[in-house]
Amino acid sequence: MIVGVPKEIKEYEARVALVPAGVDALRRRGHPVIVQKNAGEGTAIPDAEYSKAGAEIVASAEEIFRRADMIVKVKEPLDSECPLLRDGQILFTYLHLASSERLTRELVKQRVIGIAYETIESPDGRLPLLVPMSAVAGRLAVQEGAKYLERPMGGRGVLLAGVPGVPPATVVVLGAGVVGENAASIAAGMGAEVVVLDVSSDRLRHIESTIHGRVLTLISNEYNIREVVRRADLLIGAVLKKGDKAPFLVTRDHLKEMKRGSVIVDVSIDQGGCIETSRPTTHGDPVFVVEGVIHYCVANMPGCVPRTSTFALTNETLPYALRIAESGYREALRADAGFRKGLELHRGAVTYRPIAELFGLPFKPAEEALAS
Repeated sequence: MIVGVPKEIKEYEARVALVPAGVDALRRRGHPVIVQKNAGEGTAIPDAEYSKAGAEIVASAEEIFRRADMIVKVKEPLDSECPLLRDGQILFTYLHLASSERLTRELVKQRVIGIAYETIESPDGRLPLLVPMSAVAGRLAVQEGAKYLERPMGGRGVLLAGVPGVPPATVVVLGAGVVGENAASIAAGMGAEVVVLDVSSDRLRHIESTIHGRVLTLISNEYNIREVVRRADLLIGAVLKKGDKAPFLVTRDHLKEMKRGSVIVDVSIDQGGCIETSRPTTHGDPVFVVEGVIHYCVANMPGCVPRTSTFALTNETLPYALRIAESGYREALRADAGFRKGLELHRGAVTYRPIAELFGLPFKPAEEALAS
């Protein structure tokens, strides 16, 4: 199987989908790898390292898409890339289809085999390919939020840790999954007062048992959200509804009760956002203000630390890519029910029910699609 690695073209996206060690692993198993020139530039991996590992370096994305049996990416294809995809080609990447009906319909039209990193499950029900980037995003959320709380950045001028005699900032985290746990841990470590909300008592017990510091846990409901949001200096949206659009937990009316110059970091934005007033932004233009509240809604947050993110991501994606290359996608997915949950598109069919229901598209079970 020929594996293709194009250069990411999303604005300010410097990650790359495969590192030289991954090229070496594929080549040792007899699978050619073609890498677009300068694909690893943003991660400080020169073409020479890919060549040394056995990759063929090609000049254009067009050649990658034309020749490869499987395209391995980091982010969903953009408008200029979709027409390059072909019937039956495997697309292995973060798809985040719930955030874009347009992309979903275009990939259905192109009849690709769409395997999404974010919905693959391990035997214990975790999302192993989402975990590393969620950890990065959760930690970055506090880092970026603290920056925009500074007065020169338009914020309230509040230091997260406070100082003796002056209280610390209040950081509210919606969601106690991987993003929320990492955000809460960093915020508590910086000395902030931290409030974490989730619908799962088990997750809240886990937070309490692992994070030591100023951490208060609350069940997530309308009353509790309204009460803590008005206290927040920094509000972090860390809600995940697997493979589906995130629910709006904070409305414009909530914002009217928030402090002027407070900051929202909506990490859920790549799944549509959990704040009603959120809209996707970029690293080049990351924030906007609604009702006096700064919104940071960058849809590819880990892209600003590409070297850390790339190596963390490829540690998890490579074993799955190897299984596809070795066995073919049908056999690899048939053999592993958790892996099979990553199949969201199959040659013109939507094979992930939440996406089909979200956009009113016909649904075909993955098992049925793989058998046809």
